[in-house]
Amino acid sequence: MDALAGLLEGPRARGAFMIRACFEPPWSVRIEDRAPLTVMVMVRGEAWVIPDRGRHLKLRPGDLAIARGPDPYTCADDPRTAPQALILPGAECHYPDGRALNGSMDLGVRTWGDRLDGPTVMLIGTYLWEGEISGRLLKALPQLLSLTADVWNCPLTPYLMDEIVRDEPGQEVVLDRLLDLLVIAALRAWFSRPEAEAPAWYAALADPVVGRVLRLVQDDPAHPWTVASLAAKAGVSRAALARRFTELVGEPPMSYLTGWRMALAADALRDTDDTLDSIARRVGYGSAFALSSAFKRVYGVSPQERRAVGRVSP
Repeated sequence: MDALAGLLEGPRARGAFMIRACFEPPWSVRIEDRAPLTVMVMVRGEAWVIPDRGRHLKLRPGDLAIARGPDPYTCADDPRTAPQALILPGAECHYPDGRALNGSMDLGVRTWGDRLDGPTVMLIGTYLWEGEISGRLLKALPQLLSLTADVWNCPLTPYLMDEIVRDEPGQEVVLDRLLDLLVIAALRAWFSRPEAEAPAWYAALADPVVGRVLRLVQDDPAHPWTVASLAAKAGVSRAALARRFTELVGEPPMSYLTGWRMALAADALRDTDDTLDSIARRVGYGSAFALSSAFKRVYGVSPQERRAVGRVSP
């Protein structure tokens, strides 16, 4: 498995919040849902994405933005427009003063806003639960990223535009998979840009020594790796590997190995019904007890607790 494939195989939407938002200026929506990841595709008109911290982002037709939670942000026709609605956890919608909207902005199947034929149309897909997105992927992303229409042309967008308003059996599953594909395609395009803010370990893959060690660890996490065995494979001394790896990746080799194993274990707990013993052997631990101890040190919860959280559905 190459590094990018390992990073992008994480999205697994389950009953994601999907809407077509239609507005006539002036409009503004405050987002405080603490969702781990939200994708916005501009279909018609223009919009601003305004995080509480960081630069404002203007979206034009064909542009895509991905916001990483849990920090709040605002979407509006203009940064100066006051919010008219508030989105809270669980996709609850309120007026800014706390009163429930009670469906007053519903415009049809998965369609929301103030005017169905409004000049502004956005497609929005939100992963509601942290367990649906690999923590390793989330850590690799900035709070807000975008792809403009001149570098991003995804054939999934018109298909999603048609499917999002369908009301047919199994439609939520169709939309979940389309959202996963949209995220993967967008992030693949974003990571391929030279100016992308890729994580240190991703950039380090180009290094002849550190890149080889990273691939060894990623391809065979169950192997009983040591700094000495990794250094031998890379053709350098233990001290040289430890120094070079830490400089480029930002942490020592064994610390990275532990993090990779824990990420794989967390995904396995979310996506499979495999026993803890089976997962432990797959990621390089001799027993369920050994994995549980390491898992709790890293995540602060037991594997069983993590599995329960990851399986929660909307």
